[in-house]
Amino acid sequence: MITSTERLVVRDWTESPDDLARIYDIYSRDEVMRWLGGGAGRMTDPAEATDRVRSWRERYAPYAGRWGLWAIEPREAGRAVGSVLLKPLPGRDGVTPTDDIEVGWHLHPDAQGHGYATEAARAVLEREFATGTRQVYAVVMAGNEPSMAVARRLGMTHVGTRTDWYGGAELETFVLRAASCTAV
Repeated sequence: MITSTERLVVRDWTESPDDLARIYDIYSRDEVMRWLGGGAGRMTDPAEATDRVRSWRERYAPYAGRWGLWAIEPREAGRAVGSVLLKPLPGRDGVTPTDDIEVGWHLHPDAQGHGYATEAARAVLEREFATGTRQVYAVVMAGNEPSMAVARRLGMTHVGTRTDWYGGAELETFVLRAASCTAV
């Protein structure tokens, strides 16, 4: 377990059949993937879920659990509803990690509107700010109003459109500074 709240457990994704099926169900959907790099990386075969879990594990292993992409699981649901991430933003080349930290979320459409993204993001933000990090960003594709609403509920400030990260993509950018992080 990475962290938890009264309602949620934030944990590593596993190669269990349930997790793999849910990963495929989330990351094969156009309504989810269109907001993630414009659909690049959308799964088309359930077998890709195993590769995805392994690539996440490899990518985030050097961070020893501090940063990663994790499953959000409501305690009473018994299955993941989506992902929350906390990681260094990739630079203008789209690959090289920067010193800027990103928080993000990807939910299955059947799990939206329950506050899961906000609650899970708040939990990983509080954990990160406890390490001494001074600010964290959320970057959102233009038009993704639900994700922008999550950022605002987290108390993040919209700082405009920036092209510093993800290969220079134009992204609506929000920032939360440690002093303004408050539990709700």
